Amino acid sequence: MHLVRCSRSSRWAVRAEGADSALPAGFSLGEALSADLGHFRELLDRASEPLDEVTPAAPVDADTEVWAAGVTYRLSREARVEESTEPDIYQRVYDAERPELFFKSIGRRVRGHGQSIGVRPDSTWDVPEPELAVVVTASGEIAGYTVCDDVSSRSIEGENPLYLPQAKMYAGATALGPGIRPAWEVPDPYDLAIEMSISRGGVVAWSGAASTSQLHRRLDDLVGHLFRADRHPQGVILSTGTCLVPGQEFTLTPGDQVEIRIEGIGTLANDVLPALEIA
Repeated sequence: MHLVRCSRSSRWAVRAEGADSALPAGFSLGEALSADLGHFRELLDRASEPLDEVTPAAPVDADTEVWAAGVTYRLSREARVEESTEPDIYQRVYDAERPELFFKSIGRRVRGHGQSIGVRPDSTWDVPEPELAVVVTASGEIAGYTVCDDVSSRSIEGENPLYLPQAKMYAGATALGPGIRPAWEVPDPYDLAIEMSISRGGVVAWSGAASTSQLHRRLDDLVGHLFRADRHPQGVILSTGTCLVPGQEFTLTPGDQVEIRIEGIGTLANDVLPALEIA
């Protein structure tokens, strides 16, 4: 089953075996994540009212915080070294006890399945980054998983690591969806196939496949560092890094279509627009 947010009504629903059941009108993701895993599961069990077919929106509340981790896969380390004028920084953080964590987006800016993602006008090298994102309760327990596209400007970050916020945070730089798969339905999050394809003019221009088995960090360790000196009273979403990165020969352009599939979690599809055209 998946927890989804309806694009028209913004109500939340549980999708199971092709049927959609609405949650009570006052349901919010923040309330569901405000305690522990048991509380989250109890609220999902309240879905009862049948719904017609649901078009999912981004599975977040307007004030949901989305964070991200970097350099958590060997391929990501190699890609960041390749792009950067300061490659040693990425080699050191890959092996360090402390992971790279950064704020990515607030919920109201997150794009959902079928919506457009953006590329910056002042960037020359832009890529989608497919990632498994963990949905975390206020108590620090992993409650579920969703698909994230951590859209990034590799040219801007490569110019100077201190430009990371500009490379990672702008209109259309974060997409999540199509829904949240509860953690108790994912037997092994370290054994999930990840696939990404990018189409241009109806033809696949880039594709790749990998697995979360290549993850260099433990998910609970990433979450633990995020909670070390902060509280998340309405929960938080943490994207856990990418294992598929197009090389220097490829950059996203407006009109491209990106599709990311994570086994057992879902498929997230978005087209590409200039960032300034994202509403």
